[in-house]
Amino acid sequence: MSSERLRNSIKDYPDFPKENIIFKDISPILADPELFSDLIKKISTYPFANDTEAFIAIDARGFIFGSAIAICLKKPLILARKQNKLPGKLIEKSYGLEYGTDKLSIQEAAIMPFNKFVIVDDILATGGTAKCVIDMLKIKKKEILALSVVIELTELGGSRNLGVPVYSELKY
Repeated sequence: MSSERLRNSIKDYPDFPKENIIFKDISPILADPELFSDLIKKISTYPFANDTEAFIAIDARGFIFGSAIAICLKKPLILARKQNKLPGKLIEKSYGLEYGTDKLSIQEAAIMPFNKFVIVDDILATGGTAKCVIDMLKIKKKEILALSVVIELTELGGSRNLGVPVYSELKY
């Protein structure tokens, strides 16, 4: 898979979802089965692939990449969902993002059998969402091997305060 081909597939939408935000649209990757498959295969060769016991995908677009990676590697997938979307005993935490605040939840029973995790999302911007998941896992004394994203917006510095390796296919 060529990084240039991947980069050329990303479409920018200025001022979405609000002014001064440039939305990086990953939909064209998903619309190209060959490109999407090549991307998942490449991510599945990263050093964390063999060591992780489970993946945690972040709501909502992280679910797309996390599920594909988990299937490819035959590893469990756990969801970090937005507030009021999961039943049962939950670990919950609020977080800030570049255009507001939100809250994530993880089912406590889902993570209990595992100790080593890789977090998956589509884009790393300010790092608030990923840091939220990292903090929830650390509360339960779990090990986070890495964060895997398709796009990292380096000028926003999201990877600086995470304390875990970040694997990104594209950096802007």
